[in-house]
Amino acid sequence: MKYSIYIVFVLSLLGCSSDSSDAVADLPNETPDEGNGGENPSPEPELTDAELLDLTQKETFNYFWDFANSESGAARERYIPANPSQDENIVTTGGTGFGMMGILVGIERGFISRTEAFNRLSTVLDFLKNADRFHGAWPHWLDGRTGAVIPFSDLDTGADLVETAFLAQGLITVGEYFKTGSANEQNLADEAFALIDGIEWNWFTQGENVLYWHWSPDNDFAINLKLQGYNETLITYIVAAASQHFSITPEVYTEGWALNGTIKSSAVAYGYPLEVKHAGAEQTGGPLFWAHYSYLGLNPFGLSDSYVNYETATVNHAWSNYAYCVENPLGWLDYGQDLWGLTASYTVNSDGSLGYKVHRPGEDTGVISPTAALSSFPYTPQESMAALRSFNNLDDLLLGPAGFYDAFSPQQNYAVAEAYLAIDQGPILIMIENYRSGLLWKLFMQNEQVQAGLDKLNFNYTIPQ
Repeated sequence: MKYSIYIVFVLSLLGCSSDSSDAVADLPNETPDEGNGGENPSPEPELTDAELLDLTQKETFNYFWDFANSESGAARERYIPANPSQDENIVTTGGTGFGMMGILVGIERGFISRTEAFNRLSTVLDFLKNADRFHGAWPHWLDGRTGAVIPFSDLDTGADLVETAFLAQGLITVGEYFKTGSANEQNLADEAFALIDGIEWNWFTQGENVLYWHWSPDNDFAINLKLQGYNETLITYIVAAASQHFSITPEVYTEGWALNGTIKSSAVAYGYPLEVKHAGAEQTGGPLFWAHYSYLGLNPFGLSDSYVNYETATVNHAWSNYAYCVENPLGWLDYGQDLWGLTASYTVNSDGSLGYKVHRPGEDTGVISPTAALSSFPYTPQESMAALRSFNNLDDLLLGPAGFYDAFSPQQNYAVAEAYLAIDQGPILIMIENYRSGLLWKLFMQNEQVQAGLDKLNFNYTIPQ
């Protein structure tokens, strides 16, 4: 099954049923301020860039702290304020990896204490240690009460290697953060590293020179989906090569991900060379989460292999997405320099109900996803700040209990998808921090096993100082 087909099939599972349409809010009619003689009140002082970034990170952090699964401490797949009990025990493994990285941001930004973070992370690691695993890999979804696998689809009832890689990215940063701390913190770091060491990456090749996404005891490799570029799965090959006990060979990367160099592209999208062949979107570029998920810990700046300059690929992906929105070929309302960003997220359907869609150039319905622009801060800092200010100016509509809501449609009277996903909130929190301090890039890239894996695959890379 082609990746572009599979992602639409799988991501559609995340969408809400028609009874969740109450989570879509419309723009209210504006009325004069009655307490000021009908005149608008004096505007509040504008926040500085730093204050606005602080606010955004703090509000987004709430998703992983206040709205985590109550028993495991792990990240819930989704949170819908209008129906807070919906899916409250569905834990996402990849989103939990993002959430652990976000907790480290919370320490550094003073949102929580180091002790509070240690206690929460200890709970999460205990949960992961006892949860269902398949050849060391976790499934996409787990029951936060029991650690049992929750099927993601009829065939996806076991290991999800990509979600496991996202989780491993988080475990590595946690281990690096605490490895020189107190005795208890060093034990926590050891537990994080031990969990990674148990993942049998090379088993997922089926003896071929490529990694496969899924395996389950009931369905074996029936989904038969190879991890081949370019999409969000590069990090899987990096952490697989970095494994102490189950490392892949360089040929698995070269023939599997890089397709013997044919991953390289000469396509130019909206004035920007894409550098890589975006799966299913070779001429326009895929959804922007492809420039985010693998690079939460893996530093794209200075990163290249024998075929691809990943700094160019990620930066130009963000710029081409921005340029498309500014050009606005479909004439959607209010797209422009301060309102842009297309990625996979919740969406506002044409009938006003809540859905899910892979938004990108070429598959654009007039819906903006805040995570697209905000998670691109390292690539497009001024343009992302302009978008952030626009989102903040719509705070009465867009800002909820866990940060900006997942999507909104200027075209539909600014209807808002009042819902959150872990995999969208996490990159906002993390990539803003990488833009500000490089924290997660420093932690991940300083790991000796990660460096050994990159060396094994013949990468050039930069370790932020």
